[in-house]
Amino acid sequence: MRIAVDIDDTLNRVDRVGRAGAYIERKGLPFKLKDEFSNRFVDVYDWTLDDVLEFVREGGITAFTDAEARRYARETLEGWRAAGHEVVILTSRQEDWFVNPEKVSRDWLEKRRIPYDELVADIPFGEKGKYCKEHGIPILVDDDLTACLEAQKLGVRAVLAVGRHNIERAREIRYGGANWKQIDAVVRHILALL
Repeated sequence: MRIAVDIDDTLNRVDRVGRAGAYIERKGLPFKLKDEFSNRFVDVYDWTLDDVLEFVREGGITAFTDAEARRYARETLEGWRAAGHEVVILTSRQEDWFVNPEKVSRDWLEKRRIPYDELVADIPFGEKGKYCKEHGIPILVDDDLTACLEAQKLGVRAVLAVGRHNIERAREIRYGGANWKQIDAVVRHILALL
């Protein structure tokens, strides 16, 4: 069976507040914290997308490249592969942020010894469910509520990686887990049903 897994805030934890806050302080910028739990840089502080892109160009990309893997993520994916399942990493990392999303993603995965069979980078936002449907991937693990809702509508079983940024609406997704042990249990339950 094929299982698709997102990277940012699913396999890892991106420190947006700390990284952006240090940059804002160092540059003496007037931006104020808006949403400390947002999984989108543009929503964390009261800045524009252009401000965020400047932050990324001036080294903010390290918020992603240095992000630590979530506990038990590697072991979970190892277990799925050992059981004969194929792990497809799906990410919406865009070129305007990452220049080469595939290389940046592959480097991050390899440095943390995250096992996978295929990497698909630069998936347009809102199209992960469509990609899964078109490529015969019945399960998507992602922290993005919109991606999971879209996948569910298309018949893909979405598993929400629950965090502070999505917990208020987590019940809209049939399956979910707040950590990788819970995600593993849910995915194994789904696999038994398929």
